Amino acid sequence: MAKNKYLTAPVASEKMPAGIPYILTTEAAERFAFYGMSSILVVFMTKHLMASSGQLAVMADEPAKAWFHYFTAAVYFMPLIGAVISDVWLGKFKTIIWFSLVYCAGFAILVLDHTRLGLSAGLILIAVAAGTIKPCLSANVGDQFGASNRHLIEKVYGWFYFSVNLGAAISMYLCPDLLEKYGPAVGFGVPGAFMFIAMFSYWLGRYKLVHIPPTGKAGWRGMLDKEGVRALLRLCPIFVFIFMFFALFYQSESAWVLQAQKMNLMWLSKDWLPAQMQSANPVLIMVLIPLFTYVIYPALNRIWSMTPLRKIGIGMFLTAGSFLVPVWIETQLKNGAQPSIGWQFVAYIFLTGAEIMVSITALEFAYTQAPRKMKSMIQSIELLAISLGNMFVAVVNDIIKNEDGTSKLPGASYYWFFVIAMLVTAVLFIPLARWYKPREYIQGEAPADSAS
Repeated sequence: MAKNKYLTAPVASEKMPAGIPYILTTEAAERFAFYGMSSILVVFMTKHLMASSGQLAVMADEPAKAWFHYFTAAVYFMPLIGAVISDVWLGKFKTIIWFSLVYCAGFAILVLDHTRLGLSAGLILIAVAAGTIKPCLSANVGDQFGASNRHLIEKVYGWFYFSVNLGAAISMYLCPDLLEKYGPAVGFGVPGAFMFIAMFSYWLGRYKLVHIPPTGKAGWRGMLDKEGVRALLRLCPIFVFIFMFFALFYQSESAWVLQAQKMNLMWLSKDWLPAQMQSANPVLIMVLIPLFTYVIYPALNRIWSMTPLRKIGIGMFLTAGSFLVPVWIETQLKNGAQPSIGWQFVAYIFLTGAEIMVSITALEFAYTQAPRKMKSMIQSIELLAISLGNMFVAVVNDIIKNEDGTSKLPGASYYWFFVIAMLVTAVLFIPLARWYKPREYIQGEAPADSAS
């Protein structure tokens, strides 16, 4: 039988897997593409959208926001489909490569066609591709490790998250300026070019990456065998609790921005736009990940073993703490003061620390606790916590809205509601974390000489 030209199992080694740099480069470039595009999407729809006649045919604010959130919802639904395609049929490598081509096609349409038809076609392709790829890349990180270098997974997932935020931070700063100065062809074209770079980088690593074969038709049955069902039953309660973190986290893009409009926007000798403070999150991620990895976690481990579920639990309490800052800001605003937008930066420090403890840890935890044939599927189910969290916030805001447009939870009371909800979730999570019995599924290793 001919020898497989690709690695199909991790090499027995204590060193960093050779495929990791290719995955990190791909992730950073893909996230640059996605966040660069999404950061200018609403502006494009409200200022640059064209009719087929060549005349401006822009959307009003409300339809533009609706389009944006339908698109985002589709992106976070597609990981379920992507997981099946990857784990059952194509495998992660082929899934990522083929859907990267779809991704690039979506960008090409946005660059060339600025009408509503072009917008629809481009966003559909990007939503399908981005959502399908999402669970595959993160799960592919863990595929590169065997028992010998298992101890490196935590650090690599930290750097994986770092690469996400590096791409996001640069693109969220750069792409709005490109749209403003050069128009949508360049505004969408630069992120599109980075998506091509992402695909090319991943393809270059094809002989270094571990290609876990798809399970085939047996995978359908395998996902519902006793082992798979038990894994789902054990993990889903964890993911249900994590959704509350995302309910609070994503309000930094909504409620916190609206709050910033009422604050003193002069900070650090710069007049900030209310939405610009969001850039604090990816920047802080890049600063705090090394701090947590090399300083905070080792220090805490000397006092108390930092298991994944303990990290998540502590992160939940930290999330609640981050919302106490907006509570204080609202109290000051009610008393007639106008606090500096810099106070939101303080909130972002707490929220970003919580993100590292909850979101990064959950990413690694979802991989290691998933049976080998369900890696992408479990990762995609973990991503649904984001949708659930955002749905919770939407329902709450719908319920508290009065007919006259006012809120049943005005000012600080709104933030207090979420502080209490997060604290209750964190307290209830404690017995669940104590009950859960971890069971790791790490890919089997190939002999060291198979790397040659």
